[in-house]
Amino acid sequence: MPLATEHPQPRHLPVMLDEVLAALKPERSAIYVDGTFGAGGYSRGILEAADCRVLGIDRDPNAIAAGQAMVAQYAPRLTLLEGRFGIMGALLENIGLSKVQGVVLDVGVSSMQIDEAARGFSFLREGPLDMRMSQFGQSAADVVNGFRAETLAKIIFLFGEEPRSRAIAKAILAQRAIAPIVTTLDLVRAVERATGPQRANDRTHPATRTFQALRIYVNAELDELVDALHEAEKILEVGGRLVVVSFHSLEDRIVKRFLAMRGGKIPDVSRHMPGVVDQASPSFELLYRGHVDPTLAETEANPRARSAKLRAARRTQAAVWPSSHLDLGIPRIERSRR
Repeated sequence: MPLATEHPQPRHLPVMLDEVLAALKPERSAIYVDGTFGAGGYSRGILEAADCRVLGIDRDPNAIAAGQAMVAQYAPRLTLLEGRFGIMGALLENIGLSKVQGVVLDVGVSSMQIDEAARGFSFLREGPLDMRMSQFGQSAADVVNGFRAETLAKIIFLFGEEPRSRAIAKAILAQRAIAPIVTTLDLVRAVERATGPQRANDRTHPATRTFQALRIYVNAELDELVDALHEAEKILEVGGRLVVVSFHSLEDRIVKRFLAMRGGKIPDVSRHMPGVVDQASPSFELLYRGHVDPTLAETEANPRARSAKLRAARRTQAAVWPSSHLDLGIPRIERSRR
């Protein structure tokens, strides 16, 4: 089947696309999972690189709807599946598949979601304080208006790595005592009660870490990432490749530890994981020592790429390891706690 050669340019640049394709090595007739379809940048790159098939997964119904034009363009080689990448095995089973030759994950919020003010992800745009990728369940507004100061401070500190978390949590409570915090800029004003406004020499906005923390908490992103890594281990056939691009230290720490353990380097803390200490056979072979950084040219052209790290590994014939969220660097907060 001939490859598509003419297509509209995607709205957003996929980060480290060349490096992702180099690690994935798409082949004719193979099946690949793009676990974070978004605007379809990785899926398009894979489909253009080889006469293969791509299964694009996204829990955002807007991304699935917007991707239907690509589905038609690359028919029948692109299939979109709405759902969480943490259950990719079940999503594949629903269409009669159990094994694939590659999995790609671009972890975190998509630039499409950030750019859409109505989704409430950005502190730079006025919009409802939502942040739900799936548009279902507890919103960021529910969290900031309903949680105790202690729990808010813990969320902001652990998921945002924000040293001023306690002061910000107290400022949020003071703000919501006056009126509910319902928009993104309402939350920015609350944060600035504790931090002051952004100064000219500040590299990042003072609300950056708080917004990151709430987004990660609302979408259970770190737990989802761990689930996705376990799922990739299960569905990759021998020789299949896992490629992960992460954007901040919490994500990268999880990926790094997972691949180190599965690659045969057992961390000292693995004594907390029953059965893992005795695991003899690595289930992955690391493709790189450490991670791959974006090129200077890419970071200059696409600022989003500046913090990106790519890690990749090849599936061995060893059995799947026991699943556990322990020892992968995930901060623990009871989700029902207020």
